[in-house]
Amino acid sequence: MKSNWALRKIRDLRNYIKATPKMLSARFLATRTQTRQGAAKFDFEDPQSMAYYLIGEKTASIMPLFQDLDLKLQRSGLKVNLKAYVSVTVFATILISSGVLACVPLLLFFIFGVPPLPALMFGVGGSLFALAFSVIGFYFYPIYRADSLRRALEDELPFTTGYMAILTSAGVSPEKIFHSLSDLSVPLAVSSEAKNIVRDVNLFGSDIISALEEASERTPSERFREMLEGFISTVHSGGNSTAYLREKSKQYMKLKRISLHKFSDTLSMLSEFYVSILLTGPLLFVIMLAVMAMLGGGSLGILSPDLLLGLLTYIGLPIGAIVFLIILDAASPKW
Repeated sequence: MKSNWALRKIRDLRNYIKATPKMLSARFLATRTQTRQGAAKFDFEDPQSMAYYLIGEKTASIMPLFQDLDLKLQRSGLKVNLKAYVSVTVFATILISSGVLACVPLLLFFIFGVPPLPALMFGVGGSLFALAFSVIGFYFYPIYRADSLRRALEDELPFTTGYMAILTSAGVSPEKIFHSLSDLSVPLAVSSEAKNIVRDVNLFGSDIISALEEASERTPSERFREMLEGFISTVHSGGNSTAYLREKSKQYMKLKRISLHKFSDTLSMLSEFYVSILLTGPLLFVIMLAVMAMLGGGSLGILSPDLLLGLLTYIGLPIGAIVFLIILDAASPKW
């Protein structure tokens, strides 16, 4: 009996040793499949995650060139890390420049009939231009967003301070004031700032003074920062918050009237610029090219009048209109 029991134990041990490699292999394959599925989900969740996963670790050498963007990203309201934003910049620049390098020579060769070598040179030049334009665009986009947020906050300040003065006169606490600003039915720039303050208080456990100080450091508007710091000082000293906010509302309303008068002068100048550069200039250039083509000359090397007219119509005018719209949006008040 004892010998049979020992034989059974030996057979069980041998079977276990034989089955162990298969079990380990199955577990390894299952773990690897789950890891790949998780990585795929991370890759394609959004463009930022995909770019960071692909080239995030390879951007360490160029990160010092974008260090000054960190504060601008915080003030622009973009919820993205600096390293992730740089990864998106590099990834998008590679895609755009590669696409231009591939499409421009084919377009010039098959549609406009340009010889292969000049078409390829135009493709290389266009690719370099697209690379520079993409990097510059990504670099200045947070600055543009921060400036837009600044102008929106300063345009809303007369109404924001007046609304806050009404709430403080009714005895509403500062926490409730910014909670009310964050729940406005009309989407305003001050609502996003108030939501960040409410988040710092409710989620991160900060007191209202610390949350206001953090918001004053983060905001791109000097006037909004001044208002918050004055409100903090008034609350600290136990002063009359209602009188302070009413006085600030009157001050900002006067500044708004002055800015509207300045905008009317700027708008007249921009209208003259639009008429002369984007209407009269292209019209004269088109007439000149048409006359030169009728006379049988006018070619600038490989640039024929037809090619110049096509470049002006499909590239020059759209880019000029986009630049004008950006300038107009940057100069115009939101309210």
